[in-house]
Amino acid sequence: MTAQVLIDGSGLLAEYVCDQLSSNCLVSRQSISEEIPEEIELALVLDDAWHPSKHRKADERFRTAGIPWLRGFVSFGEGIIGPFVRHDSPGCAYCADKRRLLAGPDRLEMAEVQARLTAEAGFTRDAWCSRTGLSQMATFICNEVQKVLQGESSNLEERMFITNLKTLTNSRHFFLPDPLCSICSQLPEDSAKLAQITLESSPKFNGDGYRCRSMDELKTVLVEDYLDYRTGIMNGKIEDFRLPFADVLVNMPLFGADEGVAGRTISYEMSELTAILEGLERYCGIEPQGKRKKVRESYHHLQHIALNPARVGLHEQNQYAKPDFPFKAFHPDQPMNWVWGYSFMQERPILVPELLAYYSLGSGEGIVYETSNGCALGGSLEEAIFHGIMEVIERDSFLLTWYAQLPLQRLDLCSANDQELELMVDRIREVAGYDLYFYNSTMENEIPSVWAVAKNRKSKGVNLICAAGAHLDPVRAVKSAIYELAGMMVRHDEILEKNRQKYEEMLKDPFAVRTMEDHGLLYGLREAEERLSFLLDNQRPLRTFAEEFKQPPAHTDLKDDLQDILQRFRELDLEVIVVDQTTPITKRNGLYCVKVLIPGMLPMTFGHHLTRVEGLERVLQVPMKLGYTKQPLSYEQLNPYPHPFP
Repeated sequence: MTAQVLIDGSGLLAEYVCDQLSSNCLVSRQSISEEIPEEIELALVLDDAWHPSKHRKADERFRTAGIPWLRGFVSFGEGIIGPFVRHDSPGCAYCADKRRLLAGPDRLEMAEVQARLTAEAGFTRDAWCSRTGLSQMATFICNEVQKVLQGESSNLEERMFITNLKTLTNSRHFFLPDPLCSICSQLPEDSAKLAQITLESSPKFNGDGYRCRSMDELKTVLVEDYLDYRTGIMNGKIEDFRLPFADVLVNMPLFGADEGVAGRTISYEMSELTAILEGLERYCGIEPQGKRKKVRESYHHLQHIALNPARVGLHEQNQYAKPDFPFKAFHPDQPMNWVWGYSFMQERPILVPELLAYYSLGSGEGIVYETSNGCALGGSLEEAIFHGIMEVIERDSFLLTWYAQLPLQRLDLCSANDQELELMVDRIREVAGYDLYFYNSTMENEIPSVWAVAKNRKSKGVNLICAAGAHLDPVRAVKSAIYELAGMMVRHDEILEKNRQKYEEMLKDPFAVRTMEDHGLLYGLREAEERLSFLLDNQRPLRTFAEEFKQPPAHTDLKDDLQDILQRFRELDLEVIVVDQTTPITKRNGLYCVKVLIPGMLPMTFGHHLTRVEGLERVLQVPMKLGYTKQPLSYEQLNPYPHPFP
């Protein structure tokens, strides 16, 4: 039986395709606005220019009719073919255009062009159209049609084929469907049932590590699925050869700005993969993209099933009163968006303000500044939760040390008896010219945490760099902090020298510290070193790892480690709440992302005016619990200076 194909289009591309297909297909030429014959097996929308409104209409019409379709068009000198769209699968033309525009260098301008072309008729023919180029496109389209009609899989599902009509070179690009697409999204509604978490076995892939999947397994998909310069979630990478370790920065394009995410290891291949994973974690934390949010109500009406936002630390009241402050004071009667999370202490789902579960950087109805605190990606939900808790602990221990000015015990790194660690320390000293100082910042939860300081041995450049780490294995915590320190060497030297006067002003006015970069570079000034005297002037003898830390538990399953940690927090009356941020983007490759909230622990903020300690009594009590003070501190006794976390 002869296959029936519908073609919408009146330009040369449509003519060429029609001529080639007519010899072995029954071709119907009509507009998608007309009634679609039931016999149509495949539809083609072909134009010599870009008509986004027609493609959106085709997405909607053919999805409703259950007809697969393929588009081909020309835009600014490029022939675009694809994607091949099926009615029962995510990944439509609208998604493809979003990825193509977002990854492009002129995304804002192209978005305006798209909006204008959607509202108006636009051009009928792109200026770069040529018979040769259109003929080449037509041949490719016809080959793809024949393959699909013969029952084979299309090469263009979730992909686009791009022809440069000036050079006739071709490239094929993978794109990921937009989880929030208004046309093809298949997200479920957020619910208490979906938020329920039952911990399952998550064996460590090498028996003694803290990951359940190896990079060797993940590297087969990370670059292919997530890094593409034309259509990727990440669209570029830079290898920085100046730093002590292999440093790779990948770019995640957003409509507002580019977001750089870094990976640092001992190999550039591993650093690239680490950076992509870091980018995916950041992507998942921007907004809910795994479930459709539906709860909007005031805390007053939800308090029996919701987290009280005041428990996680608010900004100072005098900041809220300022007319230019980007956040609004919390009011229990004010409606806000909520998402479902899970409380391990209450062993039930709980509603969490969206602005705490995802990024809240100062727009709309936000009540606090919230970034990536407690966000983590893992090869299982258990792995993600484990590392999310570690990040909360890392930042909390750093801030508590700073605000209470705790004279921590300094660690003897040689006592770790780890050859790789010794080589890392030597490399930092010889290649970058920094001495490393590490201190035990473990708090009352007894999970190993370290505060790290890199001090410049040279007369020029950044004087001090600070970082932190937390892990059941203290050596891993130290190595993680060293990688963080290394990422700020050299780069920050140039910035400090260029803007020295600005940072000198911040010494006098703490509220001039407004960005993440400001926090680190302020302490690059030698004049700021005295603010760290509570650590650096400590003359007590070095302590060994054996004296300061217990042996890590010998579990071979991350579930067992996680259950031990959760029990510690229950005993301390600290509630661990997990919001599953996993999206279809990550779940397709078995990657899970979470946000961990532990009310009472200190959240990291950037910008001194955005400090969040209001209502967090723990910062006053823990120094006494650990024996650093004889009585609880008062808020007035806390360190008044901006923290040095970079």
